[in-house]
Amino acid sequence: MVLPRIVDDAGVRWITIDRPEAANALTLDDLAHLTAAVRDIGADARAVVFTGAGDRVFCAGMHLDTFRGLTPGTARDVITRVGDFLAAVRHCPAVTVVTLNGACLGAAFELALACDLRIAGVGVMVGLPEVKLGIPSVVDAALLPAYVGLSRAREMILTGDSVAVEELGSSFANRIVPLSDLRAETERLLASVLAHTPTVIAAQKSLFETWLNEGITDSVTASIEVFGDVFADSATTDAVESYRRQR
Repeated sequence: MVLPRIVDDAGVRWITIDRPEAANALTLDDLAHLTAAVRDIGADARAVVFTGAGDRVFCAGMHLDTFRGLTPGTARDVITRVGDFLAAVRHCPAVTVVTLNGACLGAAFELALACDLRIAGVGVMVGLPEVKLGIPSVVDAALLPAYVGLSRAREMILTGDSVAVEELGSSFANRIVPLSDLRAETERLLASVLAHTPTVIAAQKSLFETWLNEGITDSVTASIEVFGDVFADSATTDAVESYRRQR
């Protein structure tokens, strides 16, 4: 079975990781399809939402067979492909959302960290178990300290133990709801975000990436340029006037 399962609906691309018989674990071929699914969204797409098939696991990360028989060279190739997928998610101009309907581990947890918004089911377990395989947590695991603090991030990574989303709280998950409410809560949160113009969402997302990578001086400089650029779109002026009328 080739992942992912894609449904485009009213400007939202729903991507389902669909290998429940193997805990929705990912292969390298799956990564290629997922990367394309994010990069090739149409001009009308406003959001990309990731979820997992079944009601037990969102995704167990990379399939264990991926790491068998690697050499230093092939290992770098594998992790580069993981990093390319996660970079596509971070750089996507549309809002990226993950709905965690079950356990979320390894590269899948890094996907959750890379997304803009996270909606999780009550009791869902998350973690980075790579150290238990003798390999380090890398690429977007670097985002974890910003969510949970350096001390907690080091504990999670060095032990490889999973924790319930409730333990991380709002520093990680934007919403924690019963599993039966995941879809409805995702749609409610999306409605709040997608009420704004595509131009401002794409601009703000580009600034998030700048803030992650640059110091305050360069971030402020970039912000000034992006602020000016959004006024090239008439929708910005319309939004300003609409807000003014509402006030």
